[in-house]
Amino acid sequence: MELEGTVLRGRAFDPIEGRVVVEDGEIVSIEETTTDSGDVILPAFVNAHTHLGDSIAKEAGGGLTLEELVAPPDGLKHRLLDAADRAELVEGMTRSLRFMQATGTSTCIEFREGGVPGVEMIEDAASGVDLDPVVLGRETADAMRASDGFGASGANDAEFEHERRATREAGKLFGIHAGEVDSTDIDAALDLDPDFLVHMVHPEPYQLDRVDDSEVPIVLCPRSNVVTDVGLPPAGELAERTTLALGTDNVMTNSPSMFREMAFAAKLLDLPAEDVLRMATVNGAEIAGLNRGVVAEGRDAKLLVLDGDSDNLTGARDVVRAVVRRAGQGDIKRVLL
Repeated sequence: MELEGTVLRGRAFDPIEGRVVVEDGEIVSIEETTTDSGDVILPAFVNAHTHLGDSIAKEAGGGLTLEELVAPPDGLKHRLLDAADRAELVEGMTRSLRFMQATGTSTCIEFREGGVPGVEMIEDAASGVDLDPVVLGRETADAMRASDGFGASGANDAEFEHERRATREAGKLFGIHAGEVDSTDIDAALDLDPDFLVHMVHPEPYQLDRVDDSEVPIVLCPRSNVVTDVGLPPAGELAERTTLALGTDNVMTNSPSMFREMAFAAKLLDLPAEDVLRMATVNGAEIAGLNRGVVAEGRDAKLLVLDGDSDNLTGARDVVRAVVRRAGQGDIKRVLL
């Protein structure tokens, strides 16, 4: 298979005119050559933080605080999940996975509520789509063993030493929310030596130094932070210290569109377009240990093809900036997963 057009090659997304050659699901070569195609070829997205279970409750709870919305065990989200039957939950997650696939996402890192049954539900939901979620079980070590790792709530909510030890022994991924509402849970989260943190809206200066020392990656979810009124992360300061990725968080409050998340992050956090595109692709892939997220030889061919001649994108002087700040579902020609 050959894809031709403007190729956003490598981690720097250098735009070259040429073709990408794919064999058996792998990028085998990238050739610079003249083409007649206006297509733009880039890596498919990696949504590095999702909660898909609340797909059944989109736009519920407007005006509630973060704690009232999602804090376990009595937040609105958890009450709605408890009241829903299994078929409804699986259907909701399937629809969100289909939407992500249609909007150019190759995988997501899902913090999956409900213990082992919750893990089994998203496995059922994913069976009918090409998107392959990285599932982090929650609540029990058994859920971790049944999935790809453990996704912890904030360290103020519970002690996670047992789950962290079990996850490390299993050689699996451990992520934890930290610093979403305030800084009080950040030190305890860092003490667990996690594979990544989520949110980090409110780090103290010395905690930024701890991040620098540990180089722990951080997943930012800026649209979610605005909706729940907790503020915005100090993205520039964090980017100076560690690797950043991008996630859409709860489907309850935001659509799982990486196009929307990228545009929001680029404009509101004042980050360079190339940095934001890395956050939405290769950085999330590397957190999850996946061989994707970049157009390079030897990488998995999880690719997105945009119509550079669409009414929305034609005339773009900076292709990467246009992809990050302007492109959307209507510009997609093909999602290769």
